[in-house]
Amino acid sequence: MSAPRTAGPAERPDRRLAGDAARAWRGADPYAAALRTGRGPLFLRRGDGWLLPLEVERWCAAPDSADATVLARCQGPVLDVGCGPGRLVAALAALGRPALGVDVSQEAVDRTLREGGAALCRSVFDPLPGEGRWGAVLLVDGNIGIGGDPAALLARAARLAAPGGTAIVETAVTEVDERVEVRVVDGRGARGAAFPWARVGTRALLGYAAAAGWAAADRWRAGERRFVQLRRR
Repeated sequence: MSAPRTAGPAERPDRRLAGDAARAWRGADPYAAALRTGRGPLFLRRGDGWLLPLEVERWCAAPDSADATVLARCQGPVLDVGCGPGRLVAALAALGRPALGVDVSQEAVDRTLREGGAALCRSVFDPLPGEGRWGAVLLVDGNIGIGGDPAALLARAARLAAPGGTAIVETAVTEVDERVEVRVVDGRGARGAAFPWARVGTRALLGYAAAAGWAAADRWRAGERRFVQLRRR
């Protein structure tokens, strides 16, 4: 057995972790297929068989009233992490607001571009344009789960945000705090590779955020969805 490889200056553990997740998500063919059609069913499946429905139809539609509460709180240039098919990026672009989506799925990026938004096929842990200058970083639609490590993701978001900038995070509807291995499945037999994911409720999020240099600025409910706005200290 070879000796374990250590992370050098250009290879932090959080980037290795996110890179593994990104490769698995890129290979999650059911996700790409669902984005091409704009329809589910699609789920994240845990090893014990538990399923988390993914709201493909909502993601591929125009922003809804809950999304409007997020858009109204966006300040300055906006970075949408895990932008999916790009409804928020496209909506901001239509308003003349500078916005960029990043997603590890090429199908998601292509759809965002077709909708009139700007997007890059890249992990949030890769080098990104405007680091340290984004007015708002979005982690909605469960994307606080990216990489399976909310602490590392919020620390990365703090490095991306401008001084005094904000992050808007959608949390789970229950006070959960879990890191699990999941696969994307379509309920009809197709499935992608396994990758780490996380789910956090508001209480857990605020703990991770404080340790990463964020202060709570606002929290609200919109229908069945829960959001927290953080401000970089």
